[in-house]
Amino acid sequence: MTAAVRRRGAAASTVGEKEEILLAATPAAWLAAAAARWRELIVDHANCEKKAASTALALMFAYPEDRELTLVLSRLAREELRHFEQVIALMATLGVGLVRQQPGRYAQQLRAALHTTEPARKLDLLLMGALIEARSAERFRLLAPLLPRPLVPLYSRLAGSEARHFLQYLELARAAAPRQWRARLATLAALEARLATGQDHSLRFHSGPPAHGHATPPG
Repeated sequence: MTAAVRRRGAAASTVGEKEEILLAATPAAWLAAAAARWRELIVDHANCEKKAASTALALMFAYPEDRELTLVLSRLAREELRHFEQVIALMATLGVGLVRQQPGRYAQQLRAALHTTEPARKLDLLLMGALIEARSAERFRLLAPLLPRPLVPLYSRLAGSEARHFLQYLELARAAAPRQWRARLATLAALEARLATGQDHSLRFHSGPPAHGHATPPG
């Protein structure tokens, strides 16, 4: 790893100490539904790990001239694929099959807010990566004590991994647009908070609470 990348990692910790980028906490109703419908949720979780790796790879191809971005996201993509393998293994142990699910509105509406021209698009993609990883870290942490025992160690570990990924994306965004990132983050974070807390038509790892069938956690 280059010295510049090491400095960037150290700076990320500083950014993380100063910035709380999630503007709203996950609602209790989402946690209750997720704990009761964990089989459905873990299928989407597996898909999310694949999509996270795909996002990192897509950014590497889109911005090959950014050496530090490429190095950071190469490692991140490998970690996300390893997480996918771990989730798939647990699904097999728990007897949960892989099924096709319709995309949720969270990712669709975040992507709809992307700028379409550069360099604003690059900043948006990095900030969205930070927001999604921060939301993932929060939900892994909150879900871990509510889920069946075999899932608890993995979800506890993933809370830490996703928090680190959030910091990496945030620092990449800060480096890409030192003067613009804070204002743009405020706009995207407000949208993310609405999507993560408003009633949703389906239960997904990054959805709001489902509009019907709020369940209480087992036990």
